[in-house]
Amino acid sequence: MEFRHLGRSGLIISEIAYGNWLTHGSQVEEDTAAACIRAALDAGITTFDTADVYAETRAESVLGRALKGERREGLEILTKVFWPTGPGRNDRGLGRKHVMESIDGSLRRLQTDYVDVYQAHRYDPSTPLEETMEAFADVVRSGKALYIGVSEWTAEQIRAGHALARELRVPFVSSQPQYSALWRVIEGEVVPTCEELGIGQVVWSPIAQGVLTGKYKPGAEPPAGSRATDEKGGANFVARLLRPEVLERVQQLQPLAAEAGLSLAQLAVAWVLQNPNVSAAIIGASRPEQVTENVKAAGVKLEPALLARMDEILSPVAEFDPARTAENAPKTRP
Repeated sequence: MEFRHLGRSGLIISEIAYGNWLTHGSQVEEDTAAACIRAALDAGITTFDTADVYAETRAESVLGRALKGERREGLEILTKVFWPTGPGRNDRGLGRKHVMESIDGSLRRLQTDYVDVYQAHRYDPSTPLEETMEAFADVVRSGKALYIGVSEWTAEQIRAGHALARELRVPFVSSQPQYSALWRVIEGEVVPTCEELGIGQVVWSPIAQGVLTGKYKPGAEPPAGSRATDEKGGANFVARLLRPEVLERVQQLQPLAAEAGLSLAQLAVAWVLQNPNVSAAIIGASRPEQVTENVKAAGVKLEPALLARMDEILSPVAEFDPARTAENAPKTRP
């Protein structure tokens, strides 16, 4: 495993992080989830990403039980707040009440006294940014989080939040966007802004919901048991990538992966790690073997010529529009 600083902060994280968005507490049984976490630990992963909303809060509980007994100082645990975690009007968003209650719930489920990074899972247009940042500052001052971050915020939102964090003397160090060789919308605005401000990217879906593994073939039905066939596993989310022109170009990456001595999945994870603003790539798994294979992307240096050929193949079907950075963010509180 290789390690990187999270932005310009002093926090060092594993460049491959383990996340449990679609698996723990829903898609796989807990013993399998625990085996995946054990495989991550055995592979040298120290950074674990989750969120209160995953599997209706169950994912945090699964992670907490699986990490129990591990040396806490040797782990970096990231979680998030924003999406609904209950039926009440204040069980959602980034208002002070929800933030303060949510951090306590997350710590209880994770069985820890603090998280390393507490992240706003989306931007909340229904709450003054000042209120949100003051609540996050109080979470840090109370010792319940060491750093703060955001997920799927635009460059403008990141800049405004960072300015308030500086005033409040709170370390705003991370951005967690979707990023892959097929989804490059952060490159135009978010990455330059974060480089300027010292914020690192902890990116999710580096293999584009499995599309960049090559398992989805042009003209063929999705493999049984794959994410594209599982409504709980993000079928609607992955469907937008299952276009013939995308799948055909992904297949053209096979010779490049072979040349680099990598699988397509490893090539995809290694590709995002070539971006110097990326501090870590989050991988998920439904089987321990997937963890073992994907961590082999750590430390890989891809030759400029190979990267150029990847660009030539994928750029015509990749998404670059910065305006799509926050397309999954709600216009009002969820």
